[in-house]
Amino acid sequence: MADEKKPKAQPAGAEGKPQGKPQGKKAKPAQAEVAEAASGKPARPKATNRQTARMRDRYYKDVLPALMKEFDLDNPMAAPKLEKIIVNMGVGEATQNAKLIDPAAGEVGQITGQKPVITRARKSIAAFKVREGMPIGVMVTLRGDRMYEFFDRLVNVALPRVRDFRGVPTKSFDGRGNFTLGVRDQLIFPEIDYAKVEKLKGMNITIVTSAGTDDQARALLKHMGMPFRQ
Repeated sequence: MADEKKPKAQPAGAEGKPQGKPQGKKAKPAQAEVAEAASGKPARPKATNRQTARMRDRYYKDVLPALMKEFDLDNPMAAPKLEKIIVNMGVGEATQNAKLIDPAAGEVGQITGQKPVITRARKSIAAFKVREGMPIGVMVTLRGDRMYEFFDRLVNVALPRVRDFRGVPTKSFDGRGNFTLGVRDQLIFPEIDYAKVEKLKGMNITIVTSAGTDDQARALLKHMGMPFRQ
């Protein structure tokens, strides 16, 4: 029809291409990358390039070859290694005052670098005035680099600060390659401020390994620096 209006042609750009919105969506760069590009600074390394824990590097460079030679292993996957570390702090007085859980959780979080989980009673015990579901402690399970970093600080910083320290017992294994260590107070860790501690609290540290026997687990921990008692 003569009355219909024809669409206007878009003006061409410098290369003869029509100007307007590009076809398809393009990912926009992040604000941090735009700011770095504008300032002329080099881009920051990605998270995959971060430095691994020192104890992890030591395991693969020194401990793993020594364990394969000691136990005559051909496959490195068969060598024992650390799987996880569990830090458990019991707060029995929390049955009378539930506010005591918060300081314990804060101290365990400072020591391990990870937010702890509040453990609760599984069943009621009238003799101890414990009801089912009451908070009675805090617990943290460490894996990966945090596990290796905590183990490094435990054997090189915390345990040497124990008064009259003569080494950890060699018989604290459960028969399946797991080692449990009891700590009487939390002040051996340098992360805890002595002035802010209201009461000394002990904790249990369980080191879970992939070893099938106690001898393999003992050799693993010994090579990694655990100061066993002579």
